[in-house]
Amino acid sequence: MILTDEIARFIEEMLSESGGRIEICRNDLAGKIGCVPSQINYVITSRFTADRGYIIESRRGGGGYIRIIKKQFHKNEYLMHFIQAVGDKIGSEAGAVFVNNLFDNGVLTQREAAIITAALSEIDSDNIRAAVLRNISLTLMH
Repeated sequence: MILTDEIARFIEEMLSESGGRIEICRNDLAGKIGCVPSQINYVITSRFTADRGYIIESRRGGGGYIRIIKKQFHKNEYLMHFIQAVGDKIGSEAGAVFVNNLFDNGVLTQREAAIITAALSEIDSDNIRAAVLRNISLTLMH
């Protein structure tokens, strides 16, 4: 397993066990996992982002911490957040990540996610891809 995946999995387990809110000391977590503190920062900034439903707060210094909160959205709230995050343009890789996030959050079935990802991969325009994702999201709302 790649170290970044292991760090992310460890943090996700901590979030799950604590009801979606944790405070960690970067150095302590790095010591538990056996990595350097900058690797913790990298994972948090790349995997625990606002578009994935996380709120990150931090305080530097001797008593510093990183607080991670997994925001719990209802389906329609999540879709509205998703529509805003997509914006006017989205690349094919980012589009696939967004579809995967919809699947991970229970908005799409695995089959629906696979169909949408396949369809998006055939679109050459970032503007059209974003419009299609927004329209799909609006259709999923009820």
